[in-house]
Amino acid sequence: MRRAESSGMLFALAGFALLSVGDGVIKTMAGEWPSTAIAATRYLLGAVGLGAMVLMHDGPRGLLNAPRPALQWLRGLSVSMATLGFFSALFVMPITAATTITFTSPIITTILAAVFLGEVIRRSSLLAIAMAFTGVLIVLRPNFADLGWAALLPMITAFGMSMLFICNRMLAGQASGMAMQAWLAMAAAPILIAASLAFHASGLPAFALFVPDLTVLARCAFVAVSASGAHWLIYLGTTRAGAGAVAPMVYVQLLVVTLIGWLFFGEMPDAMVLLGAGLIVLAGVYLWHSDRKRSLG
Repeated sequence: MRRAESSGMLFALAGFALLSVGDGVIKTMAGEWPSTAIAATRYLLGAVGLGAMVLMHDGPRGLLNAPRPALQWLRGLSVSMATLGFFSALFVMPITAATTITFTSPIITTILAAVFLGEVIRRSSLLAIAMAFTGVLIVLRPNFADLGWAALLPMITAFGMSMLFICNRMLAGQASGMAMQAWLAMAAAPILIAASLAFHASGLPAFALFVPDLTVLARCAFVAVSASGAHWLIYLGTTRAGAGAVAPMVYVQLLVVTLIGWLFFGEMPDAMVLLGAGLIVLAGVYLWHSDRKRSLG
């Protein structure tokens, strides 16, 4: 039992670290292709690959019979919002700062669960919310002065991911993990393609579509494959070790992106960013510990 839990936590660690590697690859494409086009390509490739896997495993009926279609489209819209916000943030912000702010998503999920699912916000949750948003204000301090409202892009990501978590809760146990990933990509791909075309039509130079260098497409393909592989590793880790044991492993992403930012982009976070990140992580761990203690007690 202990061996299975240890291996599960290692799977989860590898999965979260791989997600951060993909984020670093996305950042290398800044200025080479619009973030909207990169996001659309990533999910189009993911939809094709994951859809093919589900088709081979479950047949046409298993691929097409998604439970609660309206919720599937809402999942697609939520992850599209999160992806566009994060990819755009990576293009204009240090990778550590952008990633740090997205870790407010568990806190936002707590708020949304109270609004949409009727869950009670406990005193411990209120403390975690206050800590997390204090951390956000500290991290945003230098970035907001330099970037203006664009510094809030990671908050759009955090909100989108929180909406996705709420939808996932409502769909829990209704399909396999692979099928859920495939339907998510299949819903997100057309939304992101439409968004890419709409931004292109806006006439803004940063979103103008053109045929990119083959290396850009190769990096998009890498991100699509690595992200799917990362989510699969996290899924395996969760089945072996349990969601409670795996949840804190997500913070390995902050360590990995900090190293990537320092080694490849010359971005070393200052003391205030590290302080803000510490508060956000502390809030998330405190919320997780409080929830786990309550479920066990």
